[in-house]
Amino acid sequence: MSSRFQRWLLPGLGFKAVVIGGGYATGRELAEFFLPSGPWGGIAAMALATVIWSAVCVATFLFARASGARDYLTFVRALLGPGWIAFEVAYVLFVVLILAVFGAAAGAIGTATLGLPTLAGTLALMTAIALVTAYGTPSVERLFTYVSFLLYGVYVLFVLLALTHFGGRVEQAFAARVPMHGWVAGGLTYASYNIVGAIVILPVLRHLGSSRDAVVAGIVAGPLAMLPALMFFACMMAYYPEIGAATLPSDFLLQRLNLPAFRYLFQLMIFAALLESGTGAVHALNERIGNAWRRRRGAELGRRARLTIAFVTLAACMLLAEHFGLVTLIARGYRLLAGVFLLVYVLPVLTVGVSRLLSGTAAREGIAS
Repeated sequence: MSSRFQRWLLPGLGFKAVVIGGGYATGRELAEFFLPSGPWGGIAAMALATVIWSAVCVATFLFARASGARDYLTFVRALLGPGWIAFEVAYVLFVVLILAVFGAAAGAIGTATLGLPTLAGTLALMTAIALVTAYGTPSVERLFTYVSFLLYGVYVLFVLLALTHFGGRVEQAFAARVPMHGWVAGGLTYASYNIVGAIVILPVLRHLGSSRDAVVAGIVAGPLAMLPALMFFACMMAYYPEIGAATLPSDFLLQRLNLPAFRYLFQLMIFAALLESGTGAVHALNERIGNAWRRRRGAELGRRARLTIAFVTLAACMLLAEHFGLVTLIARGYRLLAGVFLLVYVLPVLTVGVSRLLSGTAAREGIAS
């Protein structure tokens, strides 16, 4: 029997794993979507995004359990019928974009921390993601668990050090009267493009034993995913608004802390966060292909095939990072995807999905698909 950790917390940690790499590991995303609304406007936008995440996660986990979906294709076929093609196209674009962003971020981290060529960090991340995904769901679940301990621990330590070194500046920023313009749009946009993580981590929902488990896991997922972002955003306020122009706000703050050992630890944590996020996205693609392979060939997708799919996908996507750069990818690509996922996933699951759950037809739709 699965433990409470596997039933209630693992889905949230998996959701956090997918969100953090594309959502705030480097701080660039926080600067893009929350910083323009000021300190308190940013907090309000985060609260809104958290509520949206939890609500959509609850609906998604319940619908996935009722329809027997353990990969995104089965889920969207049960939810959208023929409209699943629209989601598939959006998801492929999402994977291309976030893996390009992760590659750019890993390259920037390698350059900023170790003085390595940009390509070195990108290749290191690509290899690590491919190796983890090659060993299937149990390997991915272990990564989500172990990296979460590292991540939360480093963020707590970061907050303590930041408050010690420039806590007065943080207090002044929150005390200043700054307009909160755009916080609703910022929170909605940020939540919309990240919420697809709820579908990405469907393979780890295999531990859910009841609808109660799905509800608890969904409610907890939002706060688990947002807590590190909240801590980091508060520290960013020490250098508001100039930090908004930094390509890597995380490194901007680490340089001002002037603690070389912690700087290496924090950058290692960011690399690990990018690893678990990229792993979640690629593993979801592997599971989608694996389930189709199983239905058509009656056999499991082998480790070598998973490794090959991962390498081909990662190589194609991460090379985009070299061409466009991190800031451009986030500023232009994320806003477009937010609108798309709002239309092909968030609104359908909160309307059609909830309606079918209440009427008891979700299970029949899943079986029929």
